[in-house]
Amino acid sequence: MNPVEVVQGDGPVILGLPHTGTYLPGDIRARLNPRGQVLADTDWHIHRLYDGLLPGATTVRATFHRYVIDANRGPDDASLYPGQNTTGLVPLTDFDGEPIWETEPTAEDIAERKARFHAPYHAALAAEIARVRARHGVAILYDCHSIRSVIPFLFDGVLPDFNIGTNGGAACDPRIESAVLQACAATGRSHVLNGRFKGGWTTRHYGQPGQGVHAIQMELAQSTHLEAEAPPFAYDAAKAETLRVTLGAILERLAALAPEVRA
Repeated sequence: MNPVEVVQGDGPVILGLPHTGTYLPGDIRARLNPRGQVLADTDWHIHRLYDGLLPGATTVRATFHRYVIDANRGPDDASLYPGQNTTGLVPLTDFDGEPIWETEPTAEDIAERKARFHAPYHAALAAEIARVRARHGVAILYDCHSIRSVIPFLFDGVLPDFNIGTNGGAACDPRIESAVLQACAATGRSHVLNGRFKGGWTTRHYGQPGQGVHAIQMELAQSTHLEAEAPPFAYDAAKAETLRVTLGAILERLAALAPEVRA
């Protein structure tokens, strides 16, 4: 299976989808324990949620599961949130801090997965950023994520519906940050800017406003579009349609802003 799926568009916005894939090579699946094989930490249905919202958008989607290797972690496996519980480049636990492997990956396994999965995903993403920037003079990378709204191992309380990450404002023009924040606030739903999730490695690595590349991460609470945050993680079409209106408006606004934030 190809580790990355790319759909090229002619607009200035790129949707990154690093965590919607569920593909596991057979040898890797066999090494997961029963808890790991549930794949609970998938960004369930996020590619469906965003599908068709912005004509002309480019999408770059990892087909492999984050338990194979996490496409939103740096290849050096440096912690994105020092001092806080998190998961690594190849997770050893799930988001509840529970082990997911019968046989943990070795250093050799991790090196092989970097070459086979992580590197191709980021090569494709970098190529699309370069293509879009060459066409428009700017590229806006919107990284699409979701997570359960209650995970005591990772954060206290209940996560807001919309969690916007811009690496403290360093990853994009302030107008992009403000537009997304305003759109979320207008819904009356809970939202936060640079809270528990400030943007993963993708946002931090590619977001270089001075070079004409702006990046922003949207981490949605899964309660916004799933029937329940538990197996079988079913898509709730009614919830999703309401949410899609807001997400579509956000993406349209970003596309409209592109000429204004051109480097």
